[in-house]
Amino acid sequence: MPTSSYALAAAYALGRAVDDEIIAAATGTAYTGETGSTSTTFDSNNAITESGSDGLTLAKLRSAKEKLDTGNVSPDISRFMIIGPQQLSDLLNVTSVTSSDYNSVKALVQGELDTFMGFKFITTTRLSKTSTKRKVLAFAQDGIKLAIGKDLITKIDERSDKGYATQVYVCQSIGSTRMEEAKVISIECVET
Repeated sequence: MPTSSYALAAAYALGRAVDDEIIAAATGTAYTGETGSTSTTFDSNNAITESGSDGLTLAKLRSAKEKLDTGNVSPDISRFMIIGPQQLSDLLNVTSVTSSDYNSVKALVQGELDTFMGFKFITTTRLSKTSTKRKVLAFAQDGIKLAIGKDLITKIDERSDKGYATQVYVCQSIGSTRMEEAKVISIECVET
């Protein structure tokens, strides 16, 4: 594990780049077919839209679960929900999420939510927001794939031409795509 603040900053930047690539691929255009030349847009039937003023609610969680189940997504495949901090707050205000009668995870003790309704929750600030609506994602583990085109390369050197300042160089080549339309759901949540 790198300990230099420069190396850590570079590693975190690459991690954010991977997150952004996966998030963009979840609802972006996927290229399919033998040669990858057929473009497939995100299926609007897999979008849970918000016309009112609700954040992330239990009804939306149930709807996402139902869409995955209706799409014949095996319950044996891990399911994830990528949410923002406001959506975590929305859920922590719901009694059945924080109550030990409904949830074995003591959500309020840690101020975080691990697993609920079959979804493992991941909180990020990288999700897109249009006006007052943030798009959160629910997906089955094999519904989105990340490809590594070029493995991670890192170099830390001194630059004699810059007063022996430390130079950190990192590079990688990645891509991501949806693998099966039924395994990726987007959910609009109002966030003010």
